[in-house]
Amino acid sequence: MRRAHAAAARQFRVAASGSEVWGWQGRTLGRRAGDCWLRVVSAEVGKAGGRLWEGTATADTHVPRSVPRPRLRGVLDWTSPDVAYRAELTEYVSVPPVTHGTPVLGLDMVLPDSWWSELKSALGLLATVPTDRESVRQNWVDRNFRRFLGIDPVRIRETTTGHADLHWANLTRAPLVLLDWENWGRLPVGYDPGLLHAYSLAAPATAARIRHEFAHVLDTVADRTGELIALAQLLQACSRGVHPTLAPLVSRRAQELTHTPVPTP
Repeated sequence: MRRAHAAAARQFRVAASGSEVWGWQGRTLGRRAGDCWLRVVSAEVGKAGGRLWEGTATADTHVPRSVPRPRLRGVLDWTSPDVAYRAELTEYVSVPPVTHGTPVLGLDMVLPDSWWSELKSALGLLATVPTDRESVRQNWVDRNFRRFLGIDPVRIRETTTGHADLHWANLTRAPLVLLDWENWGRLPVGYDPGLLHAYSLAAPATAARIRHEFAHVLDTVADRTGELIALAQLLQACSRGVHPTLAPLVSRRAQELTHTPVPTP
């Protein structure tokens, strides 16, 4: 991955000098390169392409510029005998994310009212974008709800266009910028704020602010489907050893919504 990143920097004629930022299981590697951010994605040959591979590029062409996000400056694809690579050169965002190295908010964060207004506005604009990208699928719900929530699968009846990975490492401090667009697409109403709320359960005042700002979504029975799916997906991640301190809080929130004990992993 380091050799691939260096090769991409040469092709784009930029000098990577920032600290390394690794993605899940080393699948991605990003570094600052002057006034740009250079990120390399890898996959086995034959498994490259598709929704996650193309997410950054499709967001750049389909999502309105009024949604605050880094602009894409170039894309480069190549393959070695066994691995496919995609390099994405985007503008560098100088405002730091709310959290570093983890999507979980461990302590309450005081953000200005304008930040919350910008977040609601960005998600509202994003909801209007037509796309056939499907970020959350019914077949995942059908396979996993009993396992992780202990209830029968729900039906996804209302969908919207969303970010699909809304957590604190993908949101900058004021002014707001939304980072990491590889998974954006159609998802259940309530999924994005439900996911952000779940990642905030260790910071109760911030979690309460999310519930206040998005009460029109999270406090209705019809739109609770999105939050339940977000909780189930987090419980799946927790079952693999991710976010161990968050797991009991997510379980408790799920039980509050379903009135059903969460199965033991």
